[in-house]
Amino acid sequence: MNASELRDLADGELLEKERELTRELWKTKIDNFTNQLDDSAKIRRLRRAIARVKTIMTERAKQS
Repeated sequence: MNASELRDLADGELLEKERELTRELWKTKIDNFTNQLDDSAKIRRLRRAIARVKTIMTERAKQS
């Protein structure tokens, strides 16, 4: 999901998206630790997606 799509989401949806991505990141890290992960770049993509969500949330908080 890119930044423009994330900006279209409501605040509650952004929080839920952050939680979902965080859960997926932890699951992916566990899979990586147990050598079950084929695509290790997925960890990087998830971290960046979480950062995008947090950045948008911070931008909205500063505007208020």
